[in-house]
Amino acid sequence: MTVRRLGAGLVAAALFTPALAACASGTGTAGSTPSPTVSASGSASPSGGAPVAGDAKQALLDSTKEISNGNFRFSLTAAGSTAEGQVHQPSQSAAMKIAIGGPSSDLAMKLDVIHFKPDSWVKLELTGPTANSLPAIKQLNLGKYQHLDQARIKGNRNLGFDFDKVDPAGSAVLTQGITEVRSTGTGTYAGTLDVTKAAEAGSLNPATIAALGTQAKTVPFTAKVDPQGRLSELVLQLPAAGQTAAQEIRMTYSDYGAATAAQKPPADQVVEAPAELYSLFN
Repeated sequence: MTVRRLGAGLVAAALFTPALAACASGTGTAGSTPSPTVSASGSASPSGGAPVAGDAKQALLDSTKEISNGNFRFSLTAAGSTAEGQVHQPSQSAAMKIAIGGPSSDLAMKLDVIHFKPDSWVKLELTGPTANSLPAIKQLNLGKYQHLDQARIKGNRNLGFDFDKVDPAGSAVLTQGITEVRSTGTGTYAGTLDVTKAAEAGSLNPATIAALGTQAKTVPFTAKVDPQGRLSELVLQLPAAGQTAAQEIRMTYSDYGAATAAQKPPADQVVEAPAELYSLFN
């Protein structure tokens, strides 16, 4: 049996591509969220004692450095889709739960993914009319963790995990694209960034970036850092593009240095992944 492919970059595509998110929700557009107002100058108020624009940008660039140590919890949300999990570089493990769509969606998907180098597992649940039309649905909805052949997922951003690039959202790359920024308070910032390199970061689908056109150069954002200066939240306000309404993309980080190793699934809950699973994601 053959299975219709979902395409590459599932997490990025599902969370950060309005068109796919809209398909999952059964609507023609993603949820609209107003964009924040951003000062064109990027300068902070001298009377407020806040950093000047250059200092603010450097603060945000520095805020992502701790992410590279690979010990944190994270969440990603956009247009009816969510992902949350943890990365624990000391044990070479990571885990994430992804939800795309809901009960009323034409296609809803839940993935429970565990990586414990050199092994990876995924528990998949597909629901909705579109899912029910897949000829191999019984081979996909097994209710167990499917052990993945590393040779078949190498370089696959849907199912694999690169412990040399531990940030699912690529915030370090995103902050390098800041074009204007100002401090708005203690540990809070606002400005604009150029997302044309966001596909490299894994945060936006290339088709979405292309649809934004010149707007991709000045996407409004807000950010927060914790008392130690580490990034705790990054929110992008994508403007409307083509047939897709504006949407908000939110990334959060927490528990720096305090995440725990992922838990391998119990042996009695593991089966080898069938060919249909690789066909779905490759």
